[in-house]
Amino acid sequence: MTDAHSARGGCLCGAVAFRISGPLRPVIACHCQQCRKTSGHHVAATSALREDVSITGEVTWYQSSDIAQRGFCGLCGSNLFWEGPGTHLSIFAGTIDAPTGLQLAAHIFCADKGDYYDIADDLPCADQDDPVLTTQVV
Repeated sequence: MTDAHSARGGCLCGAVAFRISGPLRPVIACHCQQCRKTSGHHVAATSALREDVSITGEVTWYQSSDIAQRGFCGLCGSNLFWEGPGTHLSIFAGTIDAPTGLQLAAHIFCADKGDYYDIADDLPCADQDDPVLTTQVV
């Protein structure tokens, strides 16, 4: 995990901002159909303990499955968060202000990836979810 005591970010229009006061997990790329549908490609996300993330502005939440919801700005539509079971909140890496100090560490739901691209790096690639890699465990 990366120490992120000064990490900040937000949406495109500035209506939603957040501050992270604790460590961030390395970035995981998710290639599931829901992530591709919500982002237009795969999602690259980090995560932090929920209590380490403070949010200002109004996040609109969409219940995308029985176990998860996605948070976005209701004004500009920026995808910001994924929240599911566990102690962490996933944060879309591109919404964090640079420099982040983060690196892509792995891919999940590789079996569901779009047919128009290849995963061309040598990082770990799980066909489905991998709780060791994702926000579901510390």
